[in-house]
Amino acid sequence: MIVLVRHGTTDQNLRGLLLGRVDPPLAPEGVDQARALGAALVREGAPARIVSSPLRRARETAQAMAATWGMDVDDEPGLIEMDYGEWDERALVEIPRDVWREWHADPDFAPPGGESLRDVQQRVSACVAALAREADERGTIIAVSHVSPIKAAVVWALGLDERPELAWRLRLDTASVTRITSGPVGPVVTAFNHRPGDA
Repeated sequence: MIVLVRHGTTDQNLRGLLLGRVDPPLAPEGVDQARALGAALVREGAPARIVSSPLRRARETAQAMAATWGMDVDDEPGLIEMDYGEWDERALVEIPRDVWREWHADPDFAPPGGESLRDVQQRVSACVAALAREADERGTIIAVSHVSPIKAAVVWALGLDERPELAWRLRLDTASVTRITSGPVGPVVTAFNHRPGDA
């Protein structure tokens, strides 16, 4: 099983800003969320491995969780957030409506200097496929990442790689857990956007 964890909250998340390759720390709320994630998952036993996007907000989340088991965290570049290019740290409400429509409809659209959804999908699909093979051999892998890669992982699990724009139809909160396991005919999404304390 792959347990995909979206990092805890940052100040930019609280302000409604696009947050791609800019590298801020967790907000105090995000630190608390990361600790709560570790406490919630400890009941399931230690994972085989913990991997993380190399960005600080993801690594801080992963390290807080890893401390629960006294484990190390391995960087996984394939889990890094979408590159928003010149739009990084731009308020969502500043993106013109016609641009939003184009971005949602065209998987090859990319912000200026940034990355398209198709690029993200290809990168993440290769990454999670490799992690899934490793998890089948070694056991559960916790993978701490970001909103766009985790949604791309779900699109991959559903066999919809050719429709990366479907990621826009998924809502994923900070400090949430998504689970993908192996089934008899391929990956199975067993949980999505679950947070500690949710019913």
